[in-house]
Amino acid sequence: MTDVASLLQPDRGQPATPLHLVDKRGFGGWIQSQPERARQAAQAQGFKGEGFQLAILPEPRDGWSAALGVANVDELSPWCLARAAESLPEGIYRVEGRSPGPATLGWLLGQYRFDRYREKKERKGPRLLLSDEPGRIEENILIAEATCLVRDLVNTPAGDLGPAELQAAIESVADECGAKLRVTMGEALETAFPMVAAVGRAAASDRAPRLIELEWGDQRHPGLALVGKGVCFDSGGLDIKPSAGMRLMKKDMGGAAHALALARLVMKANLPVRLHLVVPAVENAISGAAFRPGDILRSRKGLTVEVGNTDAEGRLILADALTLASEGTPELIVEFATLTGAARVALGPDLPALFANDDALAQGLLEGGSQVSDPLWRMPLWKPYDEMLASDVADLGNVSETPFAGAVTAALFLQRFVPENLPFAHFDTFAWRPSAKPGRPKGGDAVGLRAAWQHLRQRYRR
Repeated sequence: MTDVASLLQPDRGQPATPLHLVDKRGFGGWIQSQPERARQAAQAQGFKGEGFQLAILPEPRDGWSAALGVANVDELSPWCLARAAESLPEGIYRVEGRSPGPATLGWLLGQYRFDRYREKKERKGPRLLLSDEPGRIEENILIAEATCLVRDLVNTPAGDLGPAELQAAIESVADECGAKLRVTMGEALETAFPMVAAVGRAAASDRAPRLIELEWGDQRHPGLALVGKGVCFDSGGLDIKPSAGMRLMKKDMGGAAHALALARLVMKANLPVRLHLVVPAVENAISGAAFRPGDILRSRKGLTVEVGNTDAEGRLILADALTLASEGTPELIVEFATLTGAARVALGPDLPALFANDDALAQGLLEGGSQVSDPLWRMPLWKPYDEMLASDVADLGNVSETPFAGAVTAALFLQRFVPENLPFAHFDTFAWRPSAKPGRPKGGDAVGLRAAWQHLRQRYRR
């Protein structure tokens, strides 16, 4: 994981290269205040204070400074320093005249690199001086580390990240934070979590399915359950995906990556909760042992499910995981999954679809996303569409026979495995950037993570 902690330093007045933030509105006054050489340098580089523009300027006596265009110097976004962090050479920098505040996140994440499979090149990124109190610096580092954890896990190809490796990643966080780990496999999995076992049974023996649990916190505190879809690769099963649809299926464990990163934030911040992380980890493979269209599976809850399509496997393993999470009597369940293409058709890659059975919870999550520039869009748990999941031979089907409302019916399926009076939020997230933006390279990404964290830290603030 990218070492983001080394990229921030407390400002004790040490020498540093000045970094000027300029927007288009204030550009005229700023440029007139600069020495002639600096004005000429800015003009030669076409610098006009537009967003993400960067110019190198000579200082009056010696050395140099940098000017960075931002949208609004009075309301910095989390990403406005990202281009500078990506482009500036090694050194120590100080934002002139103000604290960078939320823009610190972009400084850190602009220096993220996924170089596991590339020739290693020695690179010490630019470091930023902060006059913020230590707690604020630590908070920025923790959020950046959580984002990097999601990116690293999602970017790792499935050949190197199967159920066992996902378990190892969760175990590493458990060891780091003093949490307990429990893993259910084999015959015990078939008995306790039959749909997880069914989805994963076609995989090779070294990629066997499992249910991973992490527990942490004081038993007297309110229960918080985090659940993440851990399909480490999805071939589609016997309803096999076309090659184009299978290409990115290393990211189908993106929900588990989000849930794990959020759990780490909860533990590192020592939130007063009784945390229960649940990750069903499988590979949806193809072999003679694969589950079939038309099979009827019995869930942990006791409901029977007719398999209409083996490529709708994520909701099957989540159903058993949500049942387990509910048994722990939490006051809240938050679940992440890269669940439906329908959500992406509706909202695109940047907006996770949020489903919640509690209006206050939904509003809190939406407000949290707005506060930290990690937007969500609420979608309806439209009860009349429950009939689309009807089955002639089982309690319900895992897919609808119609092409309509695919994200909604998937969420309704999950809701059947959560008690009605238990607040529940379901994030249908893409976990991927199809194109690069400053601070957000193409590839795996945490989308919706900061919104959920902002709500939880406010909800459980000491």
